[in-house]
Amino acid sequence: HELRTPLTVISGLAEQLNMDEPDPAMLPQSTGLIFQQARRMNELVSDLLTLSRLEMQQEPAPDEHVPVAELLATIIEEARSVSGPAQHVLQLDIRSPAGLRGNAGELRTAFSNLVINAVRHTPNQAEVRVKWQVDHEGAHLSVTDTGEGIAPRHIPRLTERLYRVDASHSRDTGGTGLGLAIVKHVLERHEAELEIISTVGGGSTFTCHFPPERVIT
Repeated sequence: HELRTPLTVISGLAEQLNMDEPDPAMLPQSTGLIFQQARRMNELVSDLLTLSRLEMQQEPAPDEHVPVAELLATIIEEARSVSGPAQHVLQLDIRSPAGLRGNAGELRTAFSNLVINAVRHTPNQAEVRVKWQVDHEGAHLSVTDTGEGIAPRHIPRLTERLYRVDASHSRDTGGTGLGLAIVKHVLERHEAELEIISTVGGGSTFTCHFPPERVIT
């Protein structure tokens, strides 16, 4: 369904443009929609490939040093670009210089998915907070949005492939429905867990909990 819908849109628009005398007034809108749907398909295929690769890898992530503070600073700047005219207020709270043992590319993908997802589900000019801290239980990355929140019945299923709380809202704000499934698999490879706390109308907090043995101080 996720691939069939954009393909149907693209096919229909291409058929209209292939008419002997297409309406010139339709061209800008039609080509814009074709590019939009093609981009959506590209993002979906890319996420499917990432998820498939993660599911096929059985061994734990490697032990390369991942400088989390630097990684998060880069992700925040990218999120500001995604926010654009919406002007979300992105706050980065680094409470420890510690890094992680793991795969930098995978962790970047997981953390970026959480931050971009928060931006997409937070009202314009509202706040998204990203916090990194370490304690005796390990390291913790939390991403808190001030969006619409999630009903309790949805939370256990959020990391399923293509599961959407609100399909129409997801289509409007972007995303493939695979981001949290990717996050889950990345964390499993790093012996970590994802905790989701949310209140309808009160926003959500997604926290990655890493065990002490993954922390580099």
